[in-house]
Amino acid sequence: MTFAGIGAVTGYGWGRDALWQGLLSGKSAASVQSGYGPGRNEDAWVSLVPDGGDHTVSTSRYGRAMHESAREAITDALARGWQPGRTVGLLHAIVLGDVVNWRDFYLVDHGHRRSRDYMRLIPSTPISVLMQEFGFHGPAMNVSAACSSANVALITAQLWLDAGIADDVVCIATDMSATPDMVEHFVRLGAAVADTEPLDACRPFQEGSRGFGFGEASVAFVLSRSVERPYAAVLGGGMSNDAYHVVSVEPTHEQIFECTRRALDNAGVVADDVRYFNAHGTGTRQCDVAERDLLTNMFGDQPHVYALKPLAGHCQGAAAGVEVAAAALGYDRGIVPAAPIVASPHPRLLDGPQPFEGGVTAKLSLGMGGNNSVVLLGPAG
Repeated sequence: MTFAGIGAVTGYGWGRDALWQGLLSGKSAASVQSGYGPGRNEDAWVSLVPDGGDHTVSTSRYGRAMHESAREAITDALARGWQPGRTVGLLHAIVLGDVVNWRDFYLVDHGHRRSRDYMRLIPSTPISVLMQEFGFHGPAMNVSAACSSANVALITAQLWLDAGIADDVVCIATDMSATPDMVEHFVRLGAAVADTEPLDACRPFQEGSRGFGFGEASVAFVLSRSVERPYAAVLGGGMSNDAYHVVSVEPTHEQIFECTRRALDNAGVVADDVRYFNAHGTGTRQCDVAERDLLTNMFGDQPHVYALKPLAGHCQGAAAGVEVAAAALGYDRGIVPAAPIVASPHPRLLDGPQPFEGGVTAKLSLGMGGNNSVVLLGPAG
């Protein structure tokens, strides 16, 4: 399965090139936003998607971002020689859905709307609008596995293609939940940091890390076995669950290791084949400990390491989508868009953009509720 097309809407702007140039700049997508904090009277560093998109598609920024990222990916795939098969499916990785629209439904409209406006809230509506525009008739569904949702959607797409359920799959991950309500609770949990610029707070694999900055994104991929100029290939993947705690990572990390073993087996590669480790990289203590353990005891501290949340923010259910898109673009453009090092690092951590040396990339993504996922990427063809 290969990436035939890529589309992205992030805190850097609308379009995959905005994402790419933003990452290469080494500067965070975050800016200071007002109206945050428990009293909604504080400033916060947050990577918000700016307003934009096609207002004839949706009145909500969420709906427009989802639709525009998919449009860009499909247009890109067609330009790269993709010819849609008879059955094109769609997977949408979401966690909380259109939180801004739901908030307004209850607090502004007090639960009363015209039926047409109410239907925009339903998670099936953005999918239906997109399927109608392109005349796709394959299976269409939402996938939700907390912050590992985008990885899980890619693995599900591979299962669909292997089983013959679809000839091609459009895979989208959307999360626009960096609202004051959501950020407040993640800060209180000790996971998110909003009171300083993300590169100062979010330092995966470096000393002094305090946690992650919030981000938003919608990222889309066209996945196919047949395209003239693919970006990269999905070699395989694996999933597991800690069955331990609703938030905390199980301290032995056994299920993260088991997930990685399954992914390697599914991809037909061994740990020594992995050249790059595209980390979950939230910058929280428990995530750093788990990923360092995996790097040392599964990969022998051999792969180059990079994490993108210091730049794009933690985009929750779309986080792995942003990070996989960056990796896939890197295969095509010959650059690893790593974040700059700002403190004493892990010895294998890359310092800013580096020439891409080729080989296999392991993309780890962890999610609340014990969700673990690993996707293995490699060169296409």
